[in-house]
Amino acid sequence: MKEVIAIIRINKMNETKKALSDAGISSITARDALGRGKGLVDMHLLKGAEQGYEEAISQLGQSGRLIPKRYLLIVVPDKLVDKTVKTIIRVNKTGKSGDGKIFVVPCHDAICVRTGESGDDALDEA
Repeated sequence: MKEVIAIIRINKMNETKKALSDAGISSITARDALGRGKGLVDMHLLKGAEQGYEEAISQLGQSGRLIPKRYLLIVVPDKLVDKTVKTIIRVNKTGKSGDGKIFVVPCHDAICVRTGESGDDALDEA
């Protein structure tokens, strides 16, 4: 099983949730998040700030540094990883900076508190 972590635009949340449900992936956890990608930062300015240059630090502070996003956490059996990722990309890809990121990481186990089921039995099985 894998944990699919997706950071998406706030306005894409409902459409993403519906698309995942339609694809048979109904279990999802969502949180508010703040973040930014490298596209919003002048990398020379950031390097200067990291080196302690006051001018660079002050200029970095003038820009809106963190953007509101949604953080999705979805644990699925290995056979649903590709479907999950493709669904998230299909709904969220606009071709513009800020579309988001997806991370796929191994997940050792899942246990349903109510039933005691574990492993893939505790997950969606589309």
